[in-house]
Amino acid sequence: MVSQKRKRRSFSGMNYREVQRSNTNRKKKLPKADQTWLKTNGYRNVGWNNVIKLYQKINDFLASPDSDDPTLEELFLKADQIGKKYQTVEEVKAFEQAFQTEINAISEQIDHQFPDQEIEVVDYSPPSRTNQKRKTAKSRKR
Repeated sequence: MVSQKRKRRSFSGMNYREVQRSNTNRKKKLPKADQTWLKTNGYRNVGWNNVIKLYQKINDFLASPDSDDPTLEELFLKADQIGKKYQTVEEVKAFEQAFQTEINAISEQIDHQFPDQEIEVVDYSPPSRTNQKRKTAKSRKR
């Protein structure tokens, strides 16, 4: 009789023990709140299916942006506050004036390259009630 070798199962090029080890190491990098969430929601590092689910969930946690990290806008505002802290009032006014002249120059260039010849009119008034009455009267006659 010919003995057949069992086909070894793998996930992402790793065997069972390697996936478990990877889960353990990557789980340690997560914040404590996420670690406890995984535990309370039944993500375990035992059994092929559980190990794979845990691996994917840890990937989701690591891929998602951290809510504690400041946004780009917040970083720019903080940098602006720091910059103004070390500038005099005259320096701030000079910068704002130079900035405004640059904005005006850019605006003129845009207007020159993309002239807007058409005048757009937007009517924000409510529709007249007489038109609505006529339409409803016509529909009732039918």
